[in-house]
Amino acid sequence: MKKNIVLVLDFGGQYNQLIVRRIRDMGVYSELIPYSASVEKIRSYAPSGIILTGGPNSVFSADSLIMDPEILNLGIPVLGICYGAQLIAHLKGGIVKSAATKEYGKCTMRSVPSLLFKGIPESSTVWMSHTDYVETPPAGCKVIATTDTCPVAAFEDESGPAYGVQFHPEVVHTEYGNQILRNFLYEICRAEGDWTMKNFIGDMVDKIRKKVGGRKVLLAMSGGVDSAVAATLMHRAIGKNLVCVLVDHGLMRKGEVEEVVKVFRDGLGMNLEAIDASDRFLSRLDGVSDPEEKRKIIGSEFIRVFEDFGKKLGKVDFLAQGTIYPDVIESGFGKAALIKSHHNVGGLPSVIDFDEIIEPLRDLFKDEVRKVGSELGLDKKIVMRQPFPGPGLAVRVIGAITRKKLDILREADAVLREEIAANGLDGEIWQYFAVLTDMRSVGVMGDMRTYDYTVAIRAVTSVDAMSADWARIPYEVLAKISSRIVNEVAGVNRVVYDITSKPPATIEWE
Repeated sequence: MKKNIVLVLDFGGQYNQLIVRRIRDMGVYSELIPYSASVEKIRSYAPSGIILTGGPNSVFSADSLIMDPEILNLGIPVLGICYGAQLIAHLKGGIVKSAATKEYGKCTMRSVPSLLFKGIPESSTVWMSHTDYVETPPAGCKVIATTDTCPVAAFEDESGPAYGVQFHPEVVHTEYGNQILRNFLYEICRAEGDWTMKNFIGDMVDKIRKKVGGRKVLLAMSGGVDSAVAATLMHRAIGKNLVCVLVDHGLMRKGEVEEVVKVFRDGLGMNLEAIDASDRFLSRLDGVSDPEEKRKIIGSEFIRVFEDFGKKLGKVDFLAQGTIYPDVIESGFGKAALIKSHHNVGGLPSVIDFDEIIEPLRDLFKDEVRKVGSELGLDKKIVMRQPFPGPGLAVRVIGAITRKKLDILREADAVLREEIAANGLDGEIWQYFAVLTDMRSVGVMGDMRTYDYTVAIRAVTSVDAMSADWARIPYEVLAKISSRIVNEVAGVNRVVYDITSKPPATIEWE
């Protein structure tokens, strides 16, 4: 497994993680690494191919991001996208110029026969997003596509082999983008396509068994998808040698603690201990309104709960956690691996006596984690569970937290989730949840005046949560959600829908 890998060198473009995801979706393992990676580092991966991403810089500016030119002489197929194409041309002696105006949006591309464009019509739609462009390709390179405004929309150097495209094949707006990437992977790189979640599970279970043997592993379950899938994968590998602990801080969604216990302890037979620490957390949060202060209190109280649990448990050999690939990228790259050295993670290692950390999902994106969960036989309700912030409902109750406000929010959020699922929208919307605002307003129910809370609904579509757009939920579904919340949830007389994208807003309200 992972003998076939395509490296994506990151030059700071907005679609970089998307390129990796597209490649993996086509059955080839891929990793995003810094553009500054050395030739020796790249050789150590033994990649089948290399992709150079887009980016905001100019190849001839003082702060340009330039890779080692020797990468182009390794005999490994290279595909440059946008800035990556300009960089290949620049390093090979071509001419790159700055256009008078930025070209952004859909264009009609005309191509000539090439392995990169195999099976693609001579004329097709592509998505451009650039200021600089390649005016003249390097000596020995052939222009294989043009547009009305771009003289070198794509070029190739078969001797390299190196290919450059000025457009973005990874975005859905490029009509045959997936086919272009597939051609690069299978026609040019000759990748084998062995990246499947079934293969991943088999490979990871073997690695965990060999590493852990008969020793003990502790995993803190949050009820979220990542920790649930990590726990299930670890349980398959080592059974009762896995000890799971679920801390109920009183800030979970409706029925969540009970469901986790039912599925994992009662159903799968995991060694799971649920700790009811809700009184401890809620007493410390009483009257606290500032979101950062809420987070600090919750974080510190978690450590205290684990201190108590750790004294009872004694020494464990490993701490397992549900770190996923975007976490690795955002923390500064580094080759993904099952085991890494002992380091501080969320404050817990300082209060739990252990030797090493196991991160079985460290190679995976969120959608791949969900696929692993399905492959492991987890129920759809677990696999498709909505992302949930570490502080839980504390950051979805605006203002001071009270038990009453938490109960109101739990009921409203449950209605929202029920209706989204009932209308078949749970597979389309990236994230959806209710927020209990700190605003109360006048209303009328029956013949009685009310002065109750406003619930806000937040639902967004996204690829990687770095940016997001508000979901276009049908009006009739929104009407049903609003009607049910107002009629079924005591203390609410108004429902609003958040139609703000990210940026400028964030997905969560706090």
